[in-house]
Amino acid sequence: MSHLQKNRKAWNHMAESGSQFAKVATDEECQNALRILDGRGWLPDDVTGLNVLCLASGGGWQAILYASAGANVTVVDLSRSMLDLDDREAARRNLEVKTVEASMESMPELLDASFDIVHQPVSTCYVPDVFAVYAEVARVLRPGGVYISQHKQPTSLQIAERDDRDRYVIGVGYYHEGALPKTYDDSYREAGAVEYLHRWEQLVGDLCRCGFVIEDLREPYRGDPKAKPGHYRHRGLYVAPYLRIKARRVSTSEESVQKKTIWTP
Repeated sequence: MSHLQKNRKAWNHMAESGSQFAKVATDEECQNALRILDGRGWLPDDVTGLNVLCLASGGGWQAILYASAGANVTVVDLSRSMLDLDDREAARRNLEVKTVEASMESMPELLDASFDIVHQPVSTCYVPDVFAVYAEVARVLRPGGVYISQHKQPTSLQIAERDDRDRYVIGVGYYHEGALPKTYDDSYREAGAVEYLHRWEQLVGDLCRCGFVIEDLREPYRGDPKAKPGHYRHRGLYVAPYLRIKARRVSTSEESVQKKTIWTP
């Protein structure tokens, strides 16, 4: 079974079992959609009429919020069950949302330069080549368009266990190739999913090589000083699990998204 098949199965299960990752937007959230979506001031003050791609973000939350704010929304996800939640919530709220079942690495149904905003929650960890994702985003995003993405930090995915002194131990090599092995500490791993570690030169460098300029980068705080050892928020005090990036599409050069050149001294 390929990584795509395994991840589709895992996310279908999460959608069907009421996972925390399949919580649909509430009425209160829909009334304050932009504030909920954008606590950092990265989005325009008004998204009415803008074409927004919610990438790998099915589940009845992000796409529903954008549609509630007046955007023209397309949501792409590998999991049909996650997309079913978007379809259900859009129909219930009388909103227009287009759902597309596809991998983030290849979206042939979407036209070139057809979106003003691409918003992607944590998901690049489920594909082996983040460059392919960035290149596809560059293709569908208009020059000047905004790409907001969230990723798992490399160090977080390197942690393998917690020792008897409650220290978090790196047990996966930084240059690990292929799918990540199972680890004792799986605080920030999704059950049944196949995940991959992407290095900083890939997460940040490949984004620049695909024609984007990074305008901001944040590390969401997930720690809690009151959390007990073993809890994911205790681990969050020592290693930031995620990073968020705001980037803007500035290059229309075909060469910039077709060549992957890494400078070495």
